[in-house]
Amino acid sequence: MKHFWYHLMRIYVKTGLFFLIKKITVHGRENIPKKGAIIFIGNHQNALIDAILIPTTTSRNIHFLARASAFKNNLANKILRSLNMIPVYRIRDGVHQMGKNFEVFEQCIEILQQKKAIQIFPEGEHHLQRKVLTFKKGFTRIIEGALKKYPELAIQIIPVGINYDSHLNFPCSTSIYYGKPILANRFFDFNKKTLNYHDILKSTSDELKKLTLHINNDLEYETTIKILENNNIDYLNPIKGNEMIKNIKLLSKVQKIKTNHINWFYPLHLLAKINSIFPLIIWKYLKQNIKEVIFSHTFRFAVITTLFPLFYSLQAVVVYYFFNFRYALIYFTMSIVLSLITTKTSIVR
Repeated sequence: MKHFWYHLMRIYVKTGLFFLIKKITVHGRENIPKKGAIIFIGNHQNALIDAILIPTTTSRNIHFLARASAFKNNLANKILRSLNMIPVYRIRDGVHQMGKNFEVFEQCIEILQQKKAIQIFPEGEHHLQRKVLTFKKGFTRIIEGALKKYPELAIQIIPVGINYDSHLNFPCSTSIYYGKPILANRFFDFNKKTLNYHDILKSTSDELKKLTLHINNDLEYETTIKILENNNIDYLNPIKGNEMIKNIKLLSKVQKIKTNHINWFYPLHLLAKINSIFPLIIWKYLKQNIKEVIFSHTFRFAVITTLFPLFYSLQAVVVYYFFNFRYALIYFTMSIVLSLITTKTSIVR
């Protein structure tokens, strides 16, 4: 039953992403082993959206760590745990709570022993910068614990580069790059008195930096972003983007050519807005009260998957009351189609 529930919610979430994101492009699926213990290591630039993109673009059944604050409510705790989410505690959750992470690590070790998959964002925090932050050691300690307890277990690390053309605007597009597997076992020699995590952290970080745009710390961030955008950087192509960064000095004098785009679908966008006036008003209110702007897409996703279909259903009931079921069904279908057209044809500025 839990397996069925997970896949049912996976379809629901995937549908929500289809209405949130203009285009999702996936590269390197062939790099994901179909069997065996896996740790997906991703960059973290878009809060919850990062977390749900990996499980919905791979066939593997994934367990993933999430901030413990999301589990405070009893109902939320049950729902999140039923979706393979595991709470991880930080200092801000209270020093006394940090001890619970030992139980979390043990749970992750058993998941790996069962040759299942875990998803971790080792930067330790989400952020809007187009770079890979210094990794925390949490995932290396999970691997260490697993290999000490189960020495014959092979653990593969899959770096995942998640790229957005816009972190905040709607609708954004995203590209996901699954890197080649890294055998974690080769970094651990338990015959040594002390273990050095440097090699596994560096190797994994270096591979991830190839799969997402990474602006080095020795470059002035805002200036680099401006130069890249003046040269029409494609944020969805990290391979070319990182090549541009290597040649940043050669690009500094090039100016962006401004072009005017005419969106012939605008009348349909306007009709969709009129039809969705009530959920849009609620969204506008919610948007003003989002404390961390990085959660914009997370809240937008929640509204798209709940309020919009709810209001379309209620409005369809009104149509049914005054006319008949046929007209109500036509109205509901047209509402969905208009929303889909808006997502897939809007131009991000």
